[in-house]
Amino acid sequence: MYSITLKELCQLLAEKNLLKEPVDKNKLAEQYFTYLSYDSRDLAEHTLFFCKGMNFKEASLQDAINKGVDVYVSETKYDTTAQAVIVTDIRKAMAIVAQHFYHNPQDKLYKIGITGTKGKTTTAYFVKKILDDAFDKKVALFSSEETTLDGTTLIPSKLTTPEALDIYRQMATACENGLTHLVMEVSSQAYKTKRVYNLTFETGVFLNISPDHISPIEHPTFEDYFNCKRQLLLNSKQMVINHESDQFDILEKTCIDHQIPLYTYGHKEGTYLLSDKAEERSFDLSAKNEDMLNVNGNYRLALFGQFNHENAAAAILVCGLANVSKQKCQESLPLTQIPGRMNLLEKANGAYIFVDYAHNYLSIHSIGQFAHELRPDGRTIIVTGSAGGKAISRRPDIGKALSECADVAILTSDDPDFEDPAAIATEIKAAITNPKVEIQLELDRATAVTSAFKQAKANDTVIIAGKGIEKMMKYQGSEDFYEGDFHIIKRLINEAKEV
Repeated sequence: MYSITLKELCQLLAEKNLLKEPVDKNKLAEQYFTYLSYDSRDLAEHTLFFCKGMNFKEASLQDAINKGVDVYVSETKYDTTAQAVIVTDIRKAMAIVAQHFYHNPQDKLYKIGITGTKGKTTTAYFVKKILDDAFDKKVALFSSEETTLDGTTLIPSKLTTPEALDIYRQMATACENGLTHLVMEVSSQAYKTKRVYNLTFETGVFLNISPDHISPIEHPTFEDYFNCKRQLLLNSKQMVINHESDQFDILEKTCIDHQIPLYTYGHKEGTYLLSDKAEERSFDLSAKNEDMLNVNGNYRLALFGQFNHENAAAAILVCGLANVSKQKCQESLPLTQIPGRMNLLEKANGAYIFVDYAHNYLSIHSIGQFAHELRPDGRTIIVTGSAGGKAISRRPDIGKALSECADVAILTSDDPDFEDPAAIATEIKAAITNPKVEIQLELDRATAVTSAFKQAKANDTVIIAGKGIEKMMKYQGSEDFYEGDFHIIKRLINEAKEV
């Protein structure tokens, strides 16, 4: 169904000023490709192979050649028997070639791109549910948790934003399945590594920003992280932005300077204002001036937390811009279920236990603050850790959040991978400056979760942060079975009922 000849490939790259070295005309005849790949484990007949990444190993190319690859695209020429197509930027080339190869599926979808340090997945699920109900489930989803290419069948995702070849393959499949809309989380790495190069969204969403993913292998500085996130504005036809986000002035100026229509929301400032109601899961949304999107009204969620009101407000504005009625938003939001986000379980004695993917300062601070407001007379017990080998800046940030929100902090493992989980916990502990916080160390996560459950008294709120509904733990390069935070709490509750 999809194919490109070597001659077409070279012409395309030359037109985009990406072809570094011309290919001998005598070698252009008859060569064609029906599959694109950057992974020697994922090959088919007539595969065009891309050598991507700073850490690309020649052995991977040789493996692909041994399996039948005749042509490769690369920034570097290797001493092999295969034909080389040398480009100035392999990441840009992957995006451009994939768009062309898959017949520009991005032009056939109404695309919504969502970025932010926290709340991307929650907002994506809110938007997906509303659009599903408005457009008969013809909505694709590319999220950090799940992907759907037929609107209904959900499969686990590997990356928040897939690689360029995968993005367009998935878009093409969605189009083949008759889908009309795409809701997509857009990570900072998506712009850092040009996975979404030359992709324009009908609507972009900027939720918030705080230091995260700062490490030698991700973003060297906060400025680099923020600038990558900010690229979404320049690649969207219109923007929805949280007026209360840090760096809002810069975001607003970017929209003004580039004449990007902007809609904002917030509790104090914004095109639309939120007003939280006494009932924890209800809020009002009203236009500060004219209700251009016809979304003024009261909304209710299945989820707790004021921060989820903000995520829902972003979703409502996005759907209003997509010509979805206020009534549909009001009907759909309370029915939205989000895996691993604010999943509430209750101990027999009345203690609340929330299982959530919170894994950085903003998310842990938000849910911790909410717990204090929900149960001001009880303790907030937070179980958390931090992943190994990435986002090293999270560790002191998590310690800061625990200092501000936790009465009891139980430090444990969270995908330590090749790092010592005790060393990670020590870094978090060193940043807990509030002497009133009771710090406990339990590196076995299942034991830590069980301990938090047993400690919880009637008015307490327990937050199990980081793993959500995941049932694996990354140790030493492998994914080992882990019962899962949510499933451990469910089991403990059921065991208590049987006693």
